[in-house]
Amino acid sequence: MERVVCQINNTVVTCIDEPGQGGACHEYSIHGMQKPMDRLGSINFQNGPIQEYGVNGIQNEDLLAIVIDRLQGFQSGKFACRDNAIALTKCEEALLWLRKRTSDRQQRGVEGRSVV
Repeated sequence: MERVVCQINNTVVTCIDEPGQGGACHEYSIHGMQKPMDRLGSINFQNGPIQEYGVNGIQNEDLLAIVIDRLQGFQSGKFACRDNAIALTKCEEALLWLRKRTSDRQQRGVEGRSVV
């Protein structure tokens, strides 16, 4: 059932599960293109609302925070460039919107539950 999500430079990202809670997939694997059997990493996202299933994976916000930290590191050193600055801004903006969504759901009393 694995399906390729993207191939960029030297890596292949595959989705290894079927869509579940909320219509999204939850398990991803990253492999090298040179040696496809070499698994470089995996990502397991939260599957189902935390109040109903407990914490069982990372959130989108966690992954964005990691990318933001890396880009900030590049921007503080000799690899600073306009492209990194724009990517950093867009990741920060994405994180802001996801946090707003969470705040809105908290205010409605539906955060962490299977309620729209």
